[in-house]
Amino acid sequence: MNILIIGGTGLISTSISRQLLEAGHNLTLFNRGQTESRVDGKYEHIRGDRNNRTVFEEKIAAAGPFDCVIDMVCYKPEQAESTIRALTGKTGQLIFCSTVDVYTKPPATFPVLESHPRESLSDYGREKAACEDVFMAAHHAGHFPVTILRPASTYGEGGTIIHSLGSDTYFLDRIRQGKPVIVHGDGESLWVSCHVDDVARAFVNAAGNDTAFGKVYHLAGEEWQTWNQYHERLAAAIGAPKPKIVHIPAEVLARITPENAIVTYLNFQYTNIFDNSAAKRDLGFEVTVDWLSGSKRTYDWLNEHHRIEDWQSFPFYDQLIEGYRQQCNKLVAGLAGLNNH
Repeated sequence: MNILIIGGTGLISTSISRQLLEAGHNLTLFNRGQTESRVDGKYEHIRGDRNNRTVFEEKIAAAGPFDCVIDMVCYKPEQAESTIRALTGKTGQLIFCSTVDVYTKPPATFPVLESHPRESLSDYGREKAACEDVFMAAHHAGHFPVTILRPASTYGEGGTIIHSLGSDTYFLDRIRQGKPVIVHGDGESLWVSCHVDDVARAFVNAAGNDTAFGKVYHLAGEEWQTWNQYHERLAAAIGAPKPKIVHIPAEVLARITPENAIVTYLNFQYTNIFDNSAAKRDLGFEVTVDWLSGSKRTYDWLNEHHRIEDWQSFPFYDQLIEGYRQQCNKLVAGLAGLNNH
């Protein structure tokens, strides 16, 4: 097939590109050319900025037609509308990379189904849901068939490993050095992570798959872990000592350092479990990489490419731990004995 990826250098799209080339498809990537590509092999590259909509639409329309277009970097409904203008009559299918962050949290039931209400707490999730609506309207209007894929947390070589204060890699140095690490809440909410190669394989299997036209699918990990287990198994995977976990409420983290912890407050603190039945049935989705091996592979890639920051590069982390402990001790001491009846 003749396939275009809008994006192509990110974590998921790099793996998609590799797998498409391995399968013998003709591949074109559209992006700004500002991120070094990790894709080897023969493919076409169109340099441009999708936010320059006139030029974007002209370049995409001129490059077609395509059997399938995969839009990996659409975040606003205005971008979705631009994609529709560029591709109407120019593609046999549009695959939109959405997110499980479109859903209402906390969920009313588990596991979350694709039909779950979409009232996201985050701007990111609300904008992605709006993009879904724009693309599905185009599908129903007959512009082109649309498939929507909703990955959950995805990790792997070329990316990093998330934690309660973001994704900066000083966290991994703290783990391997045996330094205290912050985990939000009591660490007992459930989280799922899926290796990028498993997620990408479903995108590849969706391309040209008419069973998937007009449908929405989850692509989520199935190894349900508490955040405490997430950290403990990560430490075991990289040969580090059992982590010294410091539990701090997500709300406190978000109020103290919103730039680092707002996602934890809006997302990580809630249990995230998703039903993959539809993707297994129609796309052959399968989780083949477990957390122990996948996190080790990701850590090794970061280490080999000298991407792990020194734990001392972010001194605020220890200041936060010490400040929280002091305030907790002060609160306990101040209230001790006041509740006697």
